[in-house]
Amino acid sequence: MTERSITHTTFAIERHYPASPARVFAAFATFDAKIRWTDDPDYISDGGESEFNFRVGGRERFGGKAPDGTGYRYDALYYDIVPGQRIVYSYEMYEESARISVSVATIELVSADGGTRLTYTEQGAFLDGLARPEDREEGITEQLDNLVKILRAEAGEGD
Repeated sequence: MTERSITHTTFAIERHYPASPARVFAAFATFDAKIRWTDDPDYISDGGESEFNFRVGGRERFGGKAPDGTGYRYDALYYDIVPGQRIVYSYEMYEESARISVSVATIELVSADGGTRLTYTEQGAFLDGLARPEDREEGITEQLDNLVKILRAEAGEGD
C-alpha cells in the first residue's frame, strides 16, 4: 500500500507585462491565446477529453504524455472572474490515475508602470509524494515567462 502524505505550500510569482490589464487578461481568457504561452513542446496531447470553458463555473481540462510516456491530466474549475482584474480557480493534477495535487490559484492584474503587474498565487496540497511543490512553481514560472516573451514581441520589444 502507498504511504499517504500531504505537503502544503503557498507560492507567489510576480511579473510585469508590457501590455494593458485587458490584454494580459485576454491571454488567459481564450484557448488560442492561452495555448501559445502554456504549451510545452515536450508533452504530447493524449487525444482524450479536453475542454476550455472560461466562465465562472466553467472547466478547463486536458491531458498529455511526458517524453517518458507518463500520462498527466489537468482539471480546473473557475470560481471568480473579473475581466482585466482577477481570476480565481482550483485545479487537480493527475499522474496516470493518481491525483497528485489539488490547488487554488489566484491571478491578480494591476495597471503599473505603463503595463500590467501580474501576481500569481497558488496554495497547494501535494499528495503522497507524487509531485513536488518546487517543480510546480518552476513550471508556472516558465509559463509566465513565456507570456512575457509573447507580449514583448507583440509590443515590438523583442526578447
